Amino acid sequence: MNNVETLYMEEKMKKLFLGIISSILFAFSANAADMRIALVVKGLGIGFFEAAAEGGEEAAKEIGGVEVIYTGPATTTAEAQIEVINSLIAQKVDAIAISANDRDALASIGKKAMDRGITVISWDSGIAEEGRVMNLDPSNTALIGSSNIKWMKNSMGDEGEFAILSATSQATNQNAWIEEMKKEHAKPEYSKMKWVDTVYGDDLFDKSYQEALGLFKKHPNLKGIIAPTSVGIVAAAKAVEDQGLVGKVFVTGLGLPSEMKAHVKSGAAIQFGIWNPIDLGYSAVYLSHQIATGAYTGQEGECIPTGRMGEICIGAGNNAAMADPFIFDASNIDKFAEIF
Repeated sequence: MNNVETLYMEEKMKKLFLGIISSILFAFSANAADMRIALVVKGLGIGFFEAAAEGGEEAAKEIGGVEVIYTGPATTTAEAQIEVINSLIAQKVDAIAISANDRDALASIGKKAMDRGITVISWDSGIAEEGRVMNLDPSNTALIGSSNIKWMKNSMGDEGEFAILSATSQATNQNAWIEEMKKEHAKPEYSKMKWVDTVYGDDLFDKSYQEALGLFKKHPNLKGIIAPTSVGIVAAAKAVEDQGLVGKVFVTGLGLPSEMKAHVKSGAAIQFGIWNPIDLGYSAVYLSHQIATGAYTGQEGECIPTGRMGEICIGAGNNAAMADPFIFDASNIDKFAEIF
C-alpha cells in the first residue's frame, strides 16, 4: 500500500471512528434526563416513602425528561440526611425535595444547595424557610391534629387515658400536629379523656414497639395510643396484640391501609387516617420541576399547576397543603389495602 492509499485509509477510519462516537453521544443525549430531581426521605425502608417514590416516578414519566433519584439515610437523623444532601450537591442535581428529620438542623444544608443553583423544596415534614423555596404539607396541619383526637375518641370512647407515640422529637410535622392536638383536646367534649404521656419511637419499628410496651407498663389504665406516624402506628398495634390488650387499648393515628389491614381486622385499630402518599410524592416532584424550570417561583400567592392534582396554591411562609386526610376502618380497609 503506497502513502496515498495509507493516508486515505487512515482518514476513512478516522471518519468512521468519529461517526461511531457521535452516534453514541447522540444516543446518550437522547436518552439522558433533562432534569434530575432528588426525592430525599427521612429514612429508607419505610412503606409510606416507598409509596411516595412511586408517585414521584409517575410524575417524572408524565412530565418527560425527568430522572427521580429516590434516596435517604439508613438512620432517621438530621446528620444522616445532611450527608445524603451533601452528596446530591456534589452530583449537581437540579432539584432536591426533602422530608426533613429536623426543621432547623437542615436549614443550612438547604441554603447551601440553593446557593449552588439547586432548587430546594420540603414536603411532608418541612425545613425552616431560609433553607427551601417552598414547603408542601400533606394536609392542613390543624385538620390533621384535630382529626387524630377525634379518631381517638371514636375508638376508645369519651373517657380514659391515652398517650402519643410520635416519630422523632424534632420532626417538624409531628410537632405541629401535636400542637394542634392540644388545641382540639382542650375542648369540653374531651374533658374526660386524659392525655398522660408523649413518647418518641424515632420512626424505627423496634424502638416504637418498645415505647408502646413502656406505655403499657407506666400507665396500666391506658385505653388509647395516637401514633401520627406510619411506622409507629403499626408498632403500637402489634404491641397491643402481642400483650393481649385488644379491646382494652385502641390504636389510631396516621398509617398505610396495606400495613394496617391486619390490625383493623384484629380490633387493635378501629379507625385511622392518611393522605395518599403516592399523590404526595407525585406533587413533590411535579412542584420541584415547575420551580426548577423557572416557570414558577414557589412564592406566596402562586397557584402552580401540578398535573392530575390540579393546582396547588402557596400561602403564608411559602407553605402549601395538598389534601384532607382520609379515614380508614373495617368498611373500606380491604379496598384501599390493595392500592397502597
